[in-house]
Amino acid sequence: MVFRKLMAAFGAGVEVDTVLTDSGVRPGGTLRGVVHFRGGGADYKVEGIYLDLTAVVEVERGDEEYKTSYGFLRQQVAGTFQLAAGAQHSQPFEIVIPWETPISAIGGHPLHGMRLGVQTELALAGAMDKGDLDPLFVNPLPAQEHVIAALDRLGFGFKKADLERGTLRGSTMPFFQEIEYYAGGQWRRHFNELELTFIAGPRQMDVILEADKRGGFLTSSHDAYNRFTVRYDDHPGTVDQALQHALEQMARRRGWL
Repeated sequence: MVFRKLMAAFGAGVEVDTVLTDSGVRPGGTLRGVVHFRGGGADYKVEGIYLDLTAVVEVERGDEEYKTSYGFLRQQVAGTFQLAAGAQHSQPFEIVIPWETPISAIGGHPLHGMRLGVQTELALAGAMDKGDLDPLFVNPLPAQEHVIAALDRLGFGFKKADLERGTLRGSTMPFFQEIEYYAGGQWRRHFNELELTFIAGPRQMDVILEADKRGGFLTSSHDAYNRFTVRYDDHPGTVDQALQHALEQMARRRGWL
């Protein structure tokens, strides 16, 4: 275990180590782990231990762009207790991951541009102290995997992924994920790049596509949009057809659909 000292400002020297049983989960799944903590040089009354699911988000404000951390789920894993000097304790926990949690790993590999984590907070002496961000790898749902694999088969090449501040229609999150692709195959004639966003729920998800369309000799480039719904019990062929239809519509039309 790698203990990290918290509450140094109070001279408490309480040390905490959060260990995830499996750092790779899916949206809607359960994250399990254990918080290990060890007392400092004196007895202390701990008022609570909390875990925050945190994401690093890009924020645009005018011409300025910067990254900041957003906590999107907070759960208390331990209440008030007395922590004796030098004593060690462990507190297991279970956290249900929100359905709209962004993807941060595909095929067991971290998704470039994404940073999700679990942050441990200790309440002591009426104040909170946060530990470091322990990486959290969220794998796609089977339906999300299918859409991603279908884009790969169509020749789209992964570019990067990030989180943008803002709330989309049908979403409850203060940010949304964009998985960016270079256009490939037959679609290279129509698009420069494609952005993919999922809004997942318990039984279905919305798939949002935004493409930077190529401009012709007499036309300027512009963006095209499409949005469709995938139910988790849909046949894979139905999903492929919906994706193909969405791309074809975007290639034909201009502006918002």
